Amino acid sequence: MDVTEIFGSNVFNNKVMKQRLPKDVCKALMETIENGTPLRPDIADVVANAMKDWAIEKGATHYTHWFQPLTGFTAEKHDAFIASAADGGSTMEFSGKQLIQGEPDASSFPSGGLRATFEARGYTAWDCTSPAFLKTDESGNVTLTIPTAFYSYHGEALDKKTPLLRSMVSVSKQALRVLKALGNTTATKVISTVGPEQEYFLVDRDFYLDRLDLMLTGRTIFGAPSPKGQELDDQYFGAIKDRVADYMWDLNNELWKMGITSKTQHNEVAPAQYEMAPLYATTNIATDHNQLVMETMQKVALRHDLVCLLHEKPYAGINGSGKHNNWSLSTSDGVNLLKPGRTASDNVQFLVFLAALIKAVDTHADILRATCASAGNDHRLGANEAPPAIISIFMGEELTEILENIAKGKKNASKDAQFINVGVDTLPQFPKDNTDRNRTSPFAFTGDKFEFRTVGSAQSVAGVNVALNTIAAEALDEIATRLEKAKDKNAEVAAIIKDIYKKHGRILFNGDNYTDAWLKEATKRGLPNATNAVDALKAFVTPRCLKLFEKYEVLSSKELHSRYEIYVEIYAKQINIEAMTAIDMVKRQFLPTGIDYATLLADSSASLKGAGITALVQNDLLKKVSTLLASAYKNLAKLEAAAAKAKNTGETVKQAEVYRDKVVPAMKALRVDIDALEMLVPADMWPVPTYADLLFKL
Repeated sequence: MDVTEIFGSNVFNNKVMKQRLPKDVCKALMETIENGTPLRPDIADVVANAMKDWAIEKGATHYTHWFQPLTGFTAEKHDAFIASAADGGSTMEFSGKQLIQGEPDASSFPSGGLRATFEARGYTAWDCTSPAFLKTDESGNVTLTIPTAFYSYHGEALDKKTPLLRSMVSVSKQALRVLKALGNTTATKVISTVGPEQEYFLVDRDFYLDRLDLMLTGRTIFGAPSPKGQELDDQYFGAIKDRVADYMWDLNNELWKMGITSKTQHNEVAPAQYEMAPLYATTNIATDHNQLVMETMQKVALRHDLVCLLHEKPYAGINGSGKHNNWSLSTSDGVNLLKPGRTASDNVQFLVFLAALIKAVDTHADILRATCASAGNDHRLGANEAPPAIISIFMGEELTEILENIAKGKKNASKDAQFINVGVDTLPQFPKDNTDRNRTSPFAFTGDKFEFRTVGSAQSVAGVNVALNTIAAEALDEIATRLEKAKDKNAEVAAIIKDIYKKHGRILFNGDNYTDAWLKEATKRGLPNATNAVDALKAFVTPRCLKLFEKYEVLSSKELHSRYEIYVEIYAKQINIEAMTAIDMVKRQFLPTGIDYATLLADSSASLKGAGITALVQNDLLKKVSTLLASAYKNLAKLEAAAAKAKNTGETVKQAEVYRDKVVPAMKALRVDIDALEMLVPADMWPVPTYADLLFKL
């Protein structure tokens, strides 16, 4: 297979546009894409016709405006190109108007009060900065897919793309001010870039279909530990099994066709857990691509009689899955603003942007945490597999020392590149990075980017990047204002870094974020620690947050309040589904199985007793099983009562709090009984596949 031949073959990219569009049209469209100039209506007609012809040649019969509503998933409504012809036949048409704007029903998508149910009208608007592409289903049907924004009749954003595009404009504007103040006049735009790594689990499809909890909630609500887990560290970067390698090959092939630069694949820490990482792209395109990655992972898995699990914690007791969001800023002329260079201490531009991020993250740590808040991520954050809920920054010893010296007025000694020598002549020396890696840190500087490791595997990366772009814009705005007024730029840079380090240095932590000592230290430093999604989401509606997003025209107060309502409601609904699933499984599977086994033990004991033999083993097992059944039955009643109370709680936030405080603990208590029962019931009687089946039978 020639990757260069298939890569982007299903994308209406720059290469295709140059081939199919008149030069003046192509130039005008590229001007819109690169510089944000308004798109002329006459241009849209020409582009639409070329796009239609290209798609039809590739087998397409329909087109769709593909958008990202606040469900966290994607949505699409398909329309055929077919139109009536004057002679009574048909023709294939696609106009500029159809390309630019669509009208879906907005009433059935969550709006958080922005729209009433009877107010159905919504609009999708073509986002020409993200290339159109072709999607092919398992039957070979091809659809022209057009990335779009989704907004209401009155212009409020009903999606994740619109605020992302706004935030990219905002951070570019403020970053350019800083660059100009520092004497850099060549850049015309600053682009936020992202490379979102994607972790996931695979499970055999037959086992998945035998687990109601996996099918309905994405995670195992019950399940005793497997005799073997991840304790041997033999899964991470281990040899990839043939069945999984075949899946990965197929996945890469599909992603490459859509222009997604799937670069890295490997076994992750937990059994049956894997990771895919792409190359960097502009934040908008990277976000679109990550949504396609998740969708394609699940679609391709079914071809291989597998199911791809994207839940943050499908299995208790082993690592969950995250999505490492590698974020940076680059100029239009190709300069990475977070690249230290050979001597970071002499790179004034880098140090200014580094300081801006320190200020931004410390000021708005609660907002960053809120962007990663979900019922699924509550199972993962804080465990020894993911960062804690406390947001801190890992900078590494060298960069921390540089900032400390500037803050103290001490001169930094320039250091030449250091090399690592492992003491084996046949192995080459290689340059040592400015920083080590810290897998326990939520926000780690990793050479030329910041890696935000708190995002959950099932989440869109749009939210966190909206936040990163906006908080960076605010910090850069304040820095630019100071630099523009300063007569001595170098002195002002030193003063800015000194002020930021003294005021916001508390956010820097280079140690082990998993320890109790850090929890105590973070509390002493006054760092926020929202340990659950319901509390974390409150950050979206604080006066400081509302002021921030309104000032930089990213989200209005109404749009922020709507998102808060939606995300809290989603949390409550997800916990309710889990509770109903748990109740169903216990009533219809686990209790009947336990009773059957208890009956079997009782019959065996009676038979032995009739033969004059004392049934010590049967009697002991019967006692243990009966005790667990009684406890499970009692805890089942408590869960039913808690779920009913939560469901009947009217106000959204209070309802979510009842689910968190009453329903979740009741589910955990019930699980203890059922998991203990699993360890006593014979394997051939247990009604669902075990953890050993799910994790090791691939």
